This record gives sequence, structure tokens and C-alpha cells, in this order.
Amino acid sequence: MPFDPLTLIMLAVLALLVFFMFRNGRKRKRDQEELQSTIVAGADVMTNFGLYGTIVSIDEENNKAVLEIAPGTFITLHRQTIARVVDPVVDEPVAVGDADGDNLDAGEPEFGERTANELGESPDDEPRKGDA
Repeated sequence: MPFDPLTLIMLAVLALLVFFMFRNGRKRKRDQEELQSTIVAGADVMTNFGLYGTIVSIDEENNKAVLEIAPGTFITLHRQTIARVVDPVVDEPVAVGDADGDNLDAGEPEFGERTANELGESPDDEPRKGDA
């Protein structure tokens, strides 16, 4: 009894779904193992529920971690609720302005300022009558 083309397509799609399901599972497991290896005392972390803190200690046996969320404020939570290790943020250089606080880069409009292109004009056009 030969298989009809629709049955073959359905089996191929099912096989593809199973393949991607196993692949995503392995990737998720690898990412979790990588995270667990970076969770050490002194690391700044974020929990699954959005709380930031610094790891003070980790109890591997009981799967508990102690976080300091503010100076002198410690909480104990399950180690697997730590979602990620927070990398330190590098500040971007700030543009230097003149004495008035204006940006020296004249090409940038101020916040809310409309440019000639937004008004449908070319930069060389003169203002139309009625424009302020």
C-alpha cells in the first residue's frame, strides 16, 4: 500500500518539529549550564522577577543563594531563580557643548525642533507665506 503525498508531507513536518524540539532543548540546557558556571560570589545578578543584587554566598547542597539587594539588606532565594549575570554598563561619552549648553554639532536638531525636510521643503527653500 503506497503512501499518498499528503501523508508523506505530514510525516516530514512531524519529523522536522521533533528535530527542532530536541535541538532547542539542548541549547537551553547548554545556556543554563553556562549561566550556572558564571554564578559566583560577588557577581551582580538579576532574578527572574526583576530583582537586582550581588551574590554573597551560594549553598550548592540546598540550591540557595544569598543576595545583597541594598547595603545591609540580604535575601535568600532559590539558586535557579537567578536569570542572568549583569555585565557592568560602560558610560557613553557625552557631547561637549558651549557655554549656553548647546551642542556644538550644528547638524543635530534640538528635541522637538522640526527640520526643513519634515516640513516638505528643501533646506535651500525660503519659508512660505504664513509660516512662522
